[in-house]
Amino acid sequence: MAQFFRNLVKTTVLVNAAVTYLKPRLFELIPPTPAEIPRAIQSLKKIVKSAQTGSFKQLTVEGAVLNGLVATEVLMWFYIREIIGKHGIIGYNV
Repeated sequence: MAQFFRNLVKTTVLVNAAVTYLKPRLFELIPPTPAEIPRAIQSLKKIVKSAQTGSFKQLTVEGAVLNGLVATEVLMWFYIREIIGKHGIIGYNV
């Protein structure tokens, strides 16, 4: 009986650790809350200012590669959704 309770405690600890690890990742794609919208606007303003002043040229190689990978991922998801939407790789059935 003691062995059962020890295993139950270990399982509970593992489940709690898994929930703690996965929680931010499970809710990553939810729409922004009203409180997050001003931060998003400020972020967009920073991006526009960076493009206007040319400060993006001071980006490290690692940062540039990461930004490129994120942009590629977004583009690939767009293409995958297009393929799913039209039910094939070639053209639309009109």
